[in-house]
Amino acid sequence: MSAARRPLLTATAAGTLLCALWFVPSANASDAAPGAPGGSTGAATGRLADTGGPDTTAYLLGGTGFLGVGAGFVALAMRRHGRAS
Repeated sequence: MSAARRPLLTATAAGTLLCALWFVPSANASDAAPGAPGGSTGAATGRLADTGGPDTTAYLLGGTGFLGVGAGFVALAMRRHGRAS
């Protein structure tokens, strides 16, 4: 394996790990009252994990932007590497 591909494989492994962690279920996926032993109260409404959290649009747009910039840097590095050889 060439030394130039090692960083690319490392980045791919890190990205794969982050994508896998994206699908880990939230700890808030419960409809039980706080502090109630046994979990269910018998009158489940079916609204699991409805936490009403903050708007994450800015984080998604920022993350997508950083991903694009990183992909651009990788493409530039590969282009420069191809030109140098």
